[in-house]
Amino acid sequence: MTSTRNGESRPERAVRVVIADDECMFRASLRQLLAAPAPVVRDVFSVEIGAGFEVIGEAGSGQDTIDLVGAVKPDLLLLDISMPRRNGLDALRELRPLVGCVRVVMLSATIERAQLLTAIRLGAQGVVPKHSPTEQLFECMLCVAGGGSWIAPSLMTDFVDMMRTLVDRERGAAGRPFGLTPREREVLTLVVEGCPNKEIAQRFAVSEETIKHHLTRMFDKVGAANRLELALAATRHGLVE
Repeated sequence: MTSTRNGESRPERAVRVVIADDECMFRASLRQLLAAPAPVVRDVFSVEIGAGFEVIGEAGSGQDTIDLVGAVKPDLLLLDISMPRRNGLDALRELRPLVGCVRVVMLSATIERAQLLTAIRLGAQGVVPKHSPTEQLFECMLCVAGGGSWIAPSLMTDFVDMMRTLVDRERGAAGRPFGLTPREREVLTLVVEGCPNKEIAQRFAVSEETIKHHLTRMFDKVGAANRLELALAATRHGLVE
């Protein structure tokens, strides 16, 4: 059996993947990469994909992606933003009724702020630049396949900045929502800035375990499942300056 990040059990089988990208060589590289056993990152996401990934289809255009995903309904769609015959965002918009059953990771050589926000609004659960290390791609796929959300650290600052511009400015009278302590707010500020646990621990001269304890408490208070959802909640509710 395989465990999701919510502690649920499900049959151990390969995660069925469709690769959508207009570059044949990139699709071939991804197919070869996913044929290898997927690494387990249980300490980060509490999820193990024991049977790895199985590529069940490929598409080279947005329209072909829509047709293929509608026909085979994969568990996970790796979707390039820039494709002919309807780009990735157009394809995602068309596939929106399936998003949730089919979980989506957006891939892009370059991504503008507006595209990033649109992808999230349309239901993409992960966003990974194509130049990212292989480990980050696997981390994203494992997290998204396990029911979570994941954005590359290099994109986090841009995304948080965009969220800030969309948040209602009337926050002053909100008091202290969610009952966060002053130290938890300090930790949360650094999380929003994209600092890893080790750096946060060094700043406060405490152990990483202490920071993990703060994060666990904040996840429970805010109702977040991971650092990305915590950062989004922080900007949405004005929990940090």
